Amino acid sequence: MRRYFGRKLLVYGLTFFVAVTVNWMIPRFMPGDPVSSMVARTGASNPAAAETMRVYYTNLFGFDQPLWKQYVNFWAALFQGDFGISIWVFPTPVSEVILGAVPYTLGLMIPSVLLSWVVGNWFGAYAARRKVLDNTLLPVGYVLTAMPYMWLAVLLAWGLGVVAGWFPVAGGYSFSMQPSWSWDFILDLLHHWVLPFSSLFLVALGGWAIGMRNMIIYELESDYSNYLAALGAPQRLIRRYAFRNAVLPQITGLALQLGVLVAGALVTEIVFSYPGLGSLILKAIQNQDFFLLQGAFLFIVLGVLIANFIIDIVYVVVDPRTRAGMAGAAA
Repeated sequence: MRRYFGRKLLVYGLTFFVAVTVNWMIPRFMPGDPVSSMVARTGASNPAAAETMRVYYTNLFGFDQPLWKQYVNFWAALFQGDFGISIWVFPTPVSEVILGAVPYTLGLMIPSVLLSWVVGNWFGAYAARRKVLDNTLLPVGYVLTAMPYMWLAVLLAWGLGVVAGWFPVAGGYSFSMQPSWSWDFILDLLHHWVLPFSSLFLVALGGWAIGMRNMIIYELESDYSNYLAALGAPQRLIRRYAFRNAVLPQITGLALQLGVLVAGALVTEIVFSYPGLGSLILKAIQNQDFFLLQGAFLFIVLGVLIANFIIDIVYVVVDPRTRAGMAGAAA
């Protein structure tokens, strides 16, 4: 088992290196000049003053150095926990800007991913045993899973926000409030959270329900299920074995779909102007903030890799055949 996880860590380490390198390259091949944007925002009308500011910012951010040296300096700073200074909200450190947005993204991602997976698997397993439910409600899952995240977000914002007026359609909390631990602020925060969460939850729910429904039907028609039924085993026991076998591909699917879910969350945040990493990435692109873009993508890469590693551990714990295989390989 130690050798298995050692290989996994090596794969994740190489993936992290390649992903961070691509992350560093993408902003620098984008069109535009971030220093010129900064100088333009200052409104300097004197050409000499503008040129002085241009030289100052170029040296400050290290853009005067060759690309290879910028790359080496990037890794050196990264190992020291230094993500640079934001160009958009200069001179605020990138780490400070990201830490302000991360709780909002995690508050959307973690509940929507976990709840949609649990509820979707339960609903799919239940629908596979109830023909009426399978023929009536499950087709809704096909509609939901075919919807793009941003389209469902727009529909929810229009229907429940604009038309019905039940929920706000923008922001993480009311502009008249200041962040605090008071109940008024927490309730207002949840009020703004409902629509973005619902759009992520509903789309993912349909996919998990369909996947589990198909897997349960396959397992119930397999040889071991028919053999247990011939022996007179109760249906409850057969369904329990079928569910345990059917849930394994769903765990693997969760690892494979994690990147898609993260991308959906980022787009949903932009639709609702939710103050998470998605809105932060949009602002970084609009202002050509290389360092903020790098920091946001770096956090996403780390989050996806850590989540996949946790799912690998869960898979080994849940599936005894994997543990047996690793024990045999070790012997």
